[in-house]
Amino acid sequence: MSKAIRIIGIDPGLRNTGWGIVDSLGNSLRFVASGVVHSDAKLDLASRLCQLHDGLEEIIHAHQPFEAAVENTFVNVNPTSTLKLGQARGIAMLVPARAGLRVSEYAPNAVKKSVIGVGHGDKKQIHMMVKVLMPRAEFKTDDAADALAIAICHAHNRTAQTHKLAAI
Repeated sequence: MSKAIRIIGIDPGLRNTGWGIVDSLGNSLRFVASGVVHSDAKLDLASRLCQLHDGLEEIIHAHQPFEAAVENTFVNVNPTSTLKLGQARGIAMLVPARAGLRVSEYAPNAVKKSVIGVGHGDKKQIHMMVKVLMPRAEFKTDDAADALAIAICHAHNRTAQTHKLAAI
């Protein structure tokens, strides 16, 4: 009998980094937890990155996921914002990697396509489909719902990735 794979999805952001954890067994998904790690905008950048690091480390320690999925950064109009988001994304990839998790990355359109069936859609559609796929899912913010969508995307795509790795 197969064992469920626990996946953490991470939606990186400097102010709010969303996280969502699901258990995946075959085509079945089970909601585990979700939330947001906040950083204090009054602090310097290094201190804010430390807050994100420490918060994600606590989540991973508490829930013991087996794999991680992080959303790729998209380029903002403002280069400074893009750079800061990239730094938060670095933390979002570093923490699970340091915990020994395989970290996969997904473009925003890939997440949307995996969850709602098309590569373009609004947040309401994503939230609705997350609730359809996991009726017990609880999320209080867009960031947490997006993180759950990233975890769902990984659950749907991880089998194909595993087969590709085995073929190498």
